[in-house]
Amino acid sequence: MIPPIDPAQLDRLAEVAVRVGLNLQPGQDLLLTAPSTALPLVRAIAVQAYRAGAGLVTPLISDEAVTLARFRNAPDASFDRAANWLFDGMAAAFDANTARMGIVGDNPMMLSAEDPAKVARANKANSLAYRPAMQKITTFQINWNLTAYPTPAWARLVFPDLPEDEATRRLAEAIFAVSRIGGDDPVGAWAAHNAALHARCAWLNGQRFAALHFTGPGTDLTVGLADGHAWLGGATTAKNGITCNPNIPTEEVFTTPHARRVEGYVRATKPLSHQGTLIEGIEVRFEGGRIVEARASKGEAVLQKVLDSDEGARRLGEVALVPHSSPISQSGLLFYNTLFDENAACHIALGQCYSTCFVDGGTLNPEQVAAQGGNSSVIHIDWMIGSGQIDIDGIGADGSRTPVFRKGEWA
Repeated sequence: MIPPIDPAQLDRLAEVAVRVGLNLQPGQDLLLTAPSTALPLVRAIAVQAYRAGAGLVTPLISDEAVTLARFRNAPDASFDRAANWLFDGMAAAFDANTARMGIVGDNPMMLSAEDPAKVARANKANSLAYRPAMQKITTFQINWNLTAYPTPAWARLVFPDLPEDEATRRLAEAIFAVSRIGGDDPVGAWAAHNAALHARCAWLNGQRFAALHFTGPGTDLTVGLADGHAWLGGATTAKNGITCNPNIPTEEVFTTPHARRVEGYVRATKPLSHQGTLIEGIEVRFEGGRIVEARASKGEAVLQKVLDSDEGARRLGEVALVPHSSPISQSGLLFYNTLFDENAACHIALGQCYSTCFVDGGTLNPEQVAAQGGNSSVIHIDWMIGSGQIDIDGIGADGSRTPVFRKGEWA
């Protein structure tokens, strides 16, 4: 019987994740997080990591049944707690130059039947506890990477009309395709892809736009760009000197908006899968950089909880450009996972900015980032606003306008 996930392809994905995603260095340790259903990829990555000379690979495994046990049986006070000791240990590991890899593949709807208030409280507690470690990732102090494994629960959601094995096979094939592991030289293919993304960044950085203006159905949004912003995309050199690809797959170029210079209204073009809830039909209005009105046709209560996470949750921390012709968009699939869905369309992110998206960003302290317009928050949540009907103009400091996207494609 043919297995639903091709083991040879899985090994290629593991090799690309370690060599391209992390660019793991000899002697470097690796901290790896994954759901229990992704153990085959965890094991393949461990093999590739040790072949690359890893000092120590430490996996941290989560489990859906254990997570649900908490929501269905724990006392109320449990939902305001987090494993601070664990996150403190992760921060210490990153201080010691440990690389970070996350394997996504959790059931996106795992918490869909649970109390939204408890989900929001647990998420906030985790975000606060994880923040010292997370800041080391958002500031690129270390090389890090996210990649994905086609778990059966995820596959059933993406392909609800297929038997589980066939759904898993189809999801695996989709993940392998958009992760660019086909062909004779996937590492070389990634080098070419990175070069194309870097060329887009170079053009945008040369333009020095003051803002981007998005127009389309339900959208008339001006996103001011942070003072001294820089566009990034594809491979990025971390502060430890290691060049990594944080996301596999990736199709975006992105930068930091000015947290106080966003005006207008925007409508999401794809649903947002967030902590077990599918939020659909998001529409928001910004004034002075802050969301002052927000609604959704489904999951609005969860959206409102997200926006109330802290002061920075109603402001933007990222704006990203992705052509409608990207492989993920052209697959026609809704992956119910931000790692994939954000690479199908232009998107914005609520919350924390990336301090690396500034000229000389590696030298800026948090106060300087804030002074230049960077946002701070315990959350960073991407949602999609691009489509084949979206136009984008770059607005210069003198008010001049330059076409950037037309009908969802680079102009």
